[in-house]
Amino acid sequence: MKQLRLLISESVDPWFNLAVEETIFSTMDPDQKVLFLWRNDKTVVIGRAQNPWKECNTRKMDDDHVKLARRHSGGGAVFHDLGNTNFTFMIGKPEYNKNVSTQIIIDALKTLGLTVEASGRNDLVIHREGEIRKISGSAYREKADRGFHHGTLLLNVDFSRLENYLNPDPKKLQAKGITSVRSRVANLIELLPTITHAEICGAITEAFFEHCGTTVEPEFISEINPPNIEGFAERFREQSSWDWNFGKALEFSHHFDERFTWGGVEVQLVVKDGVIIESKIYSDSLYLDSLEALEQALIGVRYKEVDIDHVFENILKEYPDATDSLSELRNWFIQSIQ
Repeated sequence: MKQLRLLISESVDPWFNLAVEETIFSTMDPDQKVLFLWRNDKTVVIGRAQNPWKECNTRKMDDDHVKLARRHSGGGAVFHDLGNTNFTFMIGKPEYNKNVSTQIIIDALKTLGLTVEASGRNDLVIHREGEIRKISGSAYREKADRGFHHGTLLLNVDFSRLENYLNPDPKKLQAKGITSVRSRVANLIELLPTITHAEICGAITEAFFEHCGTTVEPEFISEINPPNIEGFAERFREQSSWDWNFGKALEFSHHFDERFTWGGVEVQLVVKDGVIIESKIYSDSLYLDSLEALEQALIGVRYKEVDIDHVFENILKEYPDATDSLSELRNWFIQSIQ
């Protein structure tokens, strides 16, 4: 067994990379030290206890083909694109120390001519134009015999897209999940215009080797060359699933209303684990039978547009006389939950 392991992902799929991270952490020998370097394309990554509908503009994400990925660690929602470099340190106890892995990143950036410092909220910051600017955020997990520290370095992130996807649509959501704290951020390219993902990975690798006092050949992995780790395929399937990424949302309520030519409608939904557990529809419409049937049919259905659309399809077949009003309601309802 290798005491030191370096994995470099050539995949930009967040579900693949997070599955690699979780599988290694679950199966690694506590005597090992592992460094995993990776990046994702067009992704919003949320923490384990976050509500995607509260944190994210899911409608905009769907329009722009941006993936949602729920990680197993805590922390807030972040936007990843190819301007991010992500790192994960996984080390057995008692050697695991997040301050040590943070220092490795600081030392790596120093070799590139960058002076950064650790900040109170698990961040790395620089001083620029009289302001403190965040260039890296981290999250952590621990088990009885091991721990991990992962984070992202902002190289050349499109911050305009970040604002698009991390500012949710104005919904009346009262959620029990964790609301992310927005921070002032900066790209490293502002300080080093030619900085690249490969260069950052090289610097972190060298700082890691220097700390460990030895080197190891890197393992390059991707979908066509997955890591040889027991349980990876199963973990990848789970990480890619709607149930994990959306269905793990904590209980929340969603209230929305509209007035149509045929009557007003007020909808109240309670969602738990991504499934509607309570549904109430108020209306002065003449087609109350169809709305009452819809109200009942929504219970137990996933809070997902395709599933809710299927419910409407069945109600439309059952109440053909209400086709016009139900069709209009259907379009509005689907848009409101996105």
